Formats: sequence, structure tokens, C-alpha cells
Amino acid sequence: MKHLLKITDLTKDEFINILDLADELKAKQKQGIPHELCKGKTLGMIFTKSSTRTRVSFETGIYQLGGQGIFLNQNDIQLGRGESIEDTAKVLSRYVDGIMIRTYKQSDVEDLAKYGDIPIINGLTDYCHPCQILADFQTIREKLGTLENINIAWIGDGNNVCNSVIAACNLLGIKITVACPKGYEPEVKGAIIIQNQDEAVADSNIIFTDVYSSMGQEAESEKRIKDFAGFKINADLMAKSPKGCLVQHCLPAHKGEEITKEVFDAHPEIFDEAENRLHAQKAVMAILMGEVEI
Repeated sequence: MKHLLKITDLTKDEFINILDLADELKAKQKQGIPHELCKGKTLGMIFTKSSTRTRVSFETGIYQLGGQGIFLNQNDIQLGRGESIEDTAKVLSRYVDGIMIRTYKQSDVEDLAKYGDIPIINGLTDYCHPCQILADFQTIREKLGTLENINIAWIGDGNNVCNSVIAACNLLGIKITVACPKGYEPEVKGAIIIQNQDEAVADSNIIFTDVYSSMGQEAESEKRIKDFAGFKINADLMAKSPKGCLVQHCLPAHKGEEITKEVFDAHPEIFDEAENRLHAQKAVMAILMGEVEI
């Protein structure tokens, strides 16, 4: 494992080993046990898409691992503007020990890895969101005690997060059903695609959703709200799912659109999921930049 560019680059063993280390680092943090596995290392954090959770979790995470993070927004560097991605990758490789990038094009992430000499971590692209999905499955395993013999439902847009959930399910042998309007299907294959959300949740242990309009899709907001009118996690849908069904949302949530406030407030595991971004990403950094081998 040299980079984390997308879930499909991982083996099943690598995926599980990341979760195991994330659990270990979470336990150490809760107990106040130092775990400076990236002592003296520097993480360059490139943001062309803003984020609360991604910035705070990575910056806090590298600090807890004994390193430091450098925040670089699109106005701080010339990535893809005044300087090619190839040259940026070669220069940053001489300054920092790893790069996390949150951007639009998956090709930008792939090119950084191609031309640089340091680990690249995908903090989100329009195609996928691997760090989020590691946190999601860490949370699921915490709550259910296993990733075996479970079923997942996705309700709503077949977007970048959905692509990565499907990829993880393919890797782990988990059944996933995606309920979405026609024209909003995910790019990654392997899910059962239907248009009826009631059918999707009937045998599911976990229900995922995300906003109707992701960053960069604001101009389509009104159309998307109409198109997704029949796709919402509400009390009626939860009543049609098995007892104890978990809900996962990568946040931020638009309460009243993809999920009701009632359901959101009744599922605090959403915030466990958000917290686990910190622990899962620390595991990734420790493996790619630190003293851990898997």
C-alpha cells in the first residue's frame, strides 16, 4: 500500500488491517496513551474543496501522531493553474512526507501519485471518498461487532460516497441495494439498483444517505429536490427496516431533504461515524507515512 487513491486499490486484508489499526489508535487516544507513529513528519493538505471534517480530522490526526499539517487552499498554491500537477508533485515531494488532497477531479489525485515520490491520500473527489468509507465501516463494525452477514441500503444520489460504499461492499462480500431515481445511478458496479426505497431497506442492517446536491452541484439544487422527492429517510421508512437498523450520513446533512430531523436526532451513530474519520485517517497516515507496516 503506497497511496490511498480509491477503495478499489485496496485488498480486503489491507482494508481490514486499516480498520484494526484505527480501532487500536482510537483506544489509545481515549486512554491518553501516546502514539506518535509519524513523529517529525509533515502532511501537506491541499484543499480545492472546503470541508469541516476533512481539515480538522487530518490536522488533528497528524498532530496526535507526532507530526504537523500544512493547510494549502487553492489560493496558496498554483496546482493546475500556474504550475502543472507534475511539477507540483515533484516539488512538494521534496518538502513534505505525504499529501492529502480534497479536490474535484480524480485524475488530479492519480497524477499527484504518478509524478510524486511520497504517499498521496484522497480526501475526496467527485468520483470517490475512500477516507469517509473507512470511517463508516469502522463505525458499522463497532456497532454490530462484525462485517459478516450484513446488508446495506443506500437511499438517494449515486454519488462519490455511494461509489466508495459499493466498492467496499464488493471488497468485503456485502450485499448493497441502491435506491435512486433514474439518471442518478452510481458509476461503480456491484450494487442492486432499484427505484423503490421501501424494498431497499427491507432486509438492511445499515441505511446510508447523503445530500441531494453535493458541493459544485448547487445550480442543480431545485431540479434535484424534485427528482429526489420519493427518496428520504423518515420514520415511515425506518419502520419498514429491521429493528436496530443503523443510519450513516457523511455530513453535512440537509435535514428535511434526504433525512428528517426526527430520524437524524434518533441516530447518534452518525456522529460516531464523523469521529471515526479522525481514527481511520490516523491509521492511513501511520501506514503510509509512519512506522506501521501491513
